[in-house]
Amino acid sequence: MQYSFWRRILFFVTVIFLSGTIWLTPSAHAYENPDLLPDTPTPVVDLAKSLTGVQEEKLVKDLEQFETETGWKLRVLTQYDRTPGRAVINFWGLDDKSILLVADSRGGNILSFSVGDAVYEYLPRTFWIELQTRFGNLYFVREEGEDQAIIQALDTVKNCLRQNGCRVVPGLPREQWILTLITSTVGGVICGFAAQPRREGQIFAWQWALIFSPLWGILFIAFGIGPVVSRTSEWLPLVRNIAGFLIGALVAYLSPILSRSTPSET
Repeated sequence: MQYSFWRRILFFVTVIFLSGTIWLTPSAHAYENPDLLPDTPTPVVDLAKSLTGVQEEKLVKDLEQFETETGWKLRVLTQYDRTPGRAVINFWGLDDKSILLVADSRGGNILSFSVGDAVYEYLPRTFWIELQTRFGNLYFVREEGEDQAIIQALDTVKNCLRQNGCRVVPGLPREQWILTLITSTVGGVICGFAAQPRREGQIFAWQWALIFSPLWGILFIAFGIGPVVSRTSEWLPLVRNIAGFLIGALVAYLSPILSRSTPSET
């Protein structure tokens, strides 16, 4: 169980660094088969049967109501062996205010997005990369299912558009919080080592701590605190990260004292 958890952490980090695109998968562009599209207008085309009948019906109503209220056009295409490809552009009349979610389980990440230019003013490119990484990865799909990956990703988009945009994806998954805790603790260790006294009578080497502040400051503030406060208003993860920094700094600072005070063998 522990090994599986750390594999998830490693996978989460890898996907963040390797995710560089949010456009349609190549298979979606490689074909144009309008015969696969329904005769009646609908915002959801579930070719892969990722959704149940009840889920699809509810999702259709939600997306139609959302478009009526806000003017944003959200569309969903699920595919596997067959794909309508570029035919969806004319079928849905995709424009600058359109967002197309494509779910295709043949890749490592089942989600991809085609986003209109007007959307980026409210939801930047980094938002879509993080959204894809959080809900489309194999571990999330394995635990929650393809249907929840689609539904929760769309709910996140709708909530952000209703509040005039988001710079990051709201919410702090446990894997991401673990990463912020690790970076906070490592930042504290570096700060503690840098602050160790280096001459007689010195208690705190603030000059060295200041010299190394860009390093431990980035780890603690940019990678430890920033992702937490920008994604959640809960205070507990923030307190834990601060405590991790302080504990790491204290242990590193006191390590020479603790080593000298170890009793010798008799």
